[in-house]
Amino acid sequence: MLRRALELYIHHSMALRFEVLGRFNRARAAQLTLPHFVCQTPLFMPVGTQGTIKGLATDQLEEIGCQIILGNTYHLELRPSSELIDELGGLHKFINWPRALLTDSGGFQMVSLLHLADITEKGVTFQSPVDGKPMLLTPEESIQIQNRIGADIIMALDDVVKTTITGPRVEEAMYRTLRWIDRCIAAHKRPNEQNLFGIVQGGLDPVLRDICVKGLVDRNLPGYAIGGLSGGEDKDSFWRVVAQCTAALPDDKPRYVMGVGYPLDIVVCSALGADMYDCVYPTRTARFGTALVSEGVLKLKHQAMADDDRPIDPTCQCMVCKKYTRAYIHCLVTKDAMGSQLLSYHNLYYMMKLSQDLHSSIIEGKFPEFVCKFLQKMFPKGDVPEWVCNAMEVAGIDISPSALHSS
Repeated sequence: MLRRALELYIHHSMALRFEVLGRFNRARAAQLTLPHFVCQTPLFMPVGTQGTIKGLATDQLEEIGCQIILGNTYHLELRPSSELIDELGGLHKFINWPRALLTDSGGFQMVSLLHLADITEKGVTFQSPVDGKPMLLTPEESIQIQNRIGADIIMALDDVVKTTITGPRVEEAMYRTLRWIDRCIAAHKRPNEQNLFGIVQGGLDPVLRDICVKGLVDRNLPGYAIGGLSGGEDKDSFWRVVAQCTAALPDDKPRYVMGVGYPLDIVVCSALGADMYDCVYPTRTARFGTALVSEGVLKLKHQAMADDDRPIDPTCQCMVCKKYTRAYIHCLVTKDAMGSQLLSYHNLYYMMKLSQDLHSSIIEGKFPEFVCKFLQKMFPKGDVPEWVCNAMEVAGIDISPSALHSS
């Protein structure tokens, strides 16, 4: 009886459990247990800046198998404010979302709103886009805001620079990120309910990335993110940074590649040992009339779609593909909110199905076959990009013409 009580106490005092269920070389399928949901990885997290995915209700997100949604600390603090969210029972209750939530630190706005930001050792001073007033975001303040919001995973405030920037600024940002992680850890008041992830920085410099990985791993955090990518760097540099970081990060902790949302990138990063991804891409591209399909993308705005009575993807089982034609969606896209809503639903369904297929193919020992089939559909002429070939070689997956053909 005492042992059972102790087990229950340990279970409830741990905010995260990560259990690898299957592997193929570097790729792994795992179960990630968070306070609000038990997730299967690899997984994709749609971005809900204000705690909402544009055009979709939370029950629709559950319907399509969404496990974690991402909220933006900076934007939620501006409106409606973390104090109000806390007062009303936390973000889960506020947006009626029973599953897991992740909040970013607000650090990315250093890049996206750079014209409004001033970065010093103390923190980042933003000019509020709402009222123009200066707003100082320190590591301590970022964590306090996230503690009030109440997400399952919270991100450390890091010093972010564009990957296209080189020189001393990259080194400065990496070392500042390591100094700020200690301030984040000290400020974190809910470690038994919320998991603080550190973010690996260092640009495209392998030496700086190594120093950052080692520094973060020494702090024994619940999970680790690879930051500073998807910012305009070439794909060869992108996959090499991911490969370097996943190889050096602990095997028993989740690895999250931030800002990655192209299906091809997710397949490649999963083969290299990453577990979690987020991006606005599937929903943003939906608002421009583009659907994700196994062959790549389908542009519903094109005139050729005007009288096409087929579903977006005849092989897709989502509600949109079962009920609506390309011709109908063509009428709506970019003109009516319903168009972007239907395409967002389909695109996120596609991303959830991709995540499930990655997970089950690794569990079933069929991961190489899945990768080959995926690439064969996307590149039917066999013109797989060289960077993908290089990455797959490191991942130990044969994607030679004969392997692709046999898929």
